[in-house]
Amino acid sequence: MKGATALGAVFEPVNPPTTFEETVERLGTAIRLGLLPPGTRLPPERELADQLGISRSTLRQALTTLVQSGHLLSLRGRSGGTFVSEAPPMAQGTGTLRPDWREILDQRVAVECGAALLAAERGEDEVFARMDELIAEMDKRPDFEAYRRADVRWHIALAEATGTARLVSEMTEVQGEMSELIALIAHPDTVLGHSNEEHRRMLACLRDADGIGAVKILRRHLLGTEHIIAGLIPADAAA
Repeated sequence: MKGATALGAVFEPVNPPTTFEETVERLGTAIRLGLLPPGTRLPPERELADQLGISRSTLRQALTTLVQSGHLLSLRGRSGGTFVSEAPPMAQGTGTLRPDWREILDQRVAVECGAALLAAERGEDEVFARMDELIAEMDKRPDFEAYRRADVRWHIALAEATGTARLVSEMTEVQGEMSELIALIAHPDTVLGHSNEEHRRMLACLRDADGIGAVKILRRHLLGTEHIIAGLIPADAAA
């Protein structure tokens, strides 16, 4: 599996703290670029986890995400295993990725991390209770559109907790631009569940007035989205 330098890099150890997201990005990008062609059988789970330097549970999460997104196919039986799909759905696409997409991601980091610090200092129970309700809505996940609506409202509520109208406006703007990017990628249930658990942990930090703790979780949360976009973005959109 490590014959070519580029392919060897696919199976180098993954660095924490975003091992799950980076694993999705690493394998998703390899599939998109053809480093792992259709029909390729991945190494056995134990061997692959050792190569990537991650736990088997983290690897299973990443593989499940890529199976749900259609990049991989899991087969049982003596000749079973995990294979690259014959026609990965994101290997081709019709979406157009705007040229300033990386700047949007950077702007999101600046706006949201700043908002989290102020929300931890100023947030009130009423706003936090509304954020709790939105987490519960996202837990239900009847479909992605419903999840995304609640997700957007949660992040806007984060800005509302600061009591600063300008931050609310900026958060609304950046969430609208993020929606354009997120619409170009798959939305596996595993990813949504992982993301919402981070919402829950961030909110606990905000209630404890732990702004630094909230920012640390939030930065990993945003970085995770960046990895998923980089790994699952359609090939023609990333070109």
